[in-house]
Amino acid sequence: MLAEQKEQSEGSLTVFVISEHSLLLPQDMMSYIGPERTAVVRGIMHREAFNIIGRRIIQVAQAMSLTEDVLAAALADHLPEDKWSSDKRRPLKSSLGYEITFSLLNPDPKSHDVYWDIEGAVRRYVQPFLNVLSAVGNFSVDSQILYYAMLGVNPRFDPASSSYYLAMNSLPHVINPVESRLGSSATSLYPVLNFLLYVPELAHSPLYIQDKDGAPVATNAFHSPRWGGIMVYNVDPKAYNSSELPVRVEVDMVRVMEVFLSQLRLLFGIAQPQVPPRCLLSGPKSEGLMTWELDRLLWARSVENLATATTTLTSLAQLLGKIGNIVIKDDVASEVYKAVAAVQKAAEELASGHLSSAFVASQEAVTSSERAFFDPSLLHLLYFPDDQKFPLSVSLWGRDTLPFWPINLAHPCIEREH
Repeated sequence: MLAEQKEQSEGSLTVFVISEHSLLLPQDMMSYIGPERTAVVRGIMHREAFNIIGRRIIQVAQAMSLTEDVLAAALADHLPEDKWSSDKRRPLKSSLGYEITFSLLNPDPKSHDVYWDIEGAVRRYVQPFLNVLSAVGNFSVDSQILYYAMLGVNPRFDPASSSYYLAMNSLPHVINPVESRLGSSATSLYPVLNFLLYVPELAHSPLYIQDKDGAPVATNAFHSPRWGGIMVYNVDPKAYNSSELPVRVEVDMVRVMEVFLSQLRLLFGIAQPQVPPRCLLSGPKSEGLMTWELDRLLWARSVENLATATTTLTSLAQLLGKIGNIVIKDDVASEVYKAVAAVQKAAEELASGHLSSAFVASQEAVTSSERAFFDPSLLHLLYFPDDQKFPLSVSLWGRDTLPFWPINLAHPCIEREH
């Protein structure tokens, strides 16, 4: 649409102002947000032209920049409860790496012979997205097929539509029984994201997910913050008329990956921007992520890491201040100095708009601060200081400590909070 520009630096934004009657934009549109770090604003012939155009530029810049909601989501674990609403989305915590597992659940293999080209789908749709997202961490992807894996919830029958459904209030009970079959999070060093494709058994087909108003969810899927997502994939009823059991089911991976990539974006806190009125928003690039969205994510992750590192260092200083006659080893002191220096560098790089280097420095700050805090030479002093060493008899685990995961409904997915 516009002449090709030189590659822009990260964190920057270029806004082009076009004439009032330019055909570059539809006549009913006042602005345009592109997939790169560019935007277009329509001018106007008016005595208040500078003020009007200035407001349009600010609106576009705010839509493409780090917003208060994005920042609050990144700092959710560091904000008081009264400053953070439980119905907000909690993105994944910043980490050096992430593991993604795609699982096909076939609870009725006697009726369904399910085939999914997961390798091809990951190569065509997921990997390009992760290549761009690799700026915030390393990713590993695997897949598995689980037979006779049930959701653990009995769907209800709707005689009006001759179908089955999962109501919103039953969704909190769906994940835990399935999670015990996945077997990946217990041994992983990094956060694990689970994406489950569930083909319902013949006795409960077709199966639909309902929202809080009892209407079917368009994607027939829900996601849970910091865990992953589940999509129900119904078999075409016509398949049962012309075939003997088990029927051959070939999964439409394009439709499935559209849902899973949308959920993956939400899990990382990449939500749809709030664009101003009469603004044309470009679709994402082929990789599924706009350049300015990556900038915003790097900024948010850097701020989150800085908050984590400073909180860890502050806690360490407070705890050590309460313990007398303590000797700090040289390697622990070195990690503290490294963490402080990395915090300062990250803050300076953020102020200069160097988002990638700021993010790297913020990761180093977290790593060094946690190495100091969890150093073996300090652990026994932090948790068992001399003035608190007396016999204790505490039942660490009981039947009342079983985990419970509440889930909230949000369009188009359902969320849970840990």
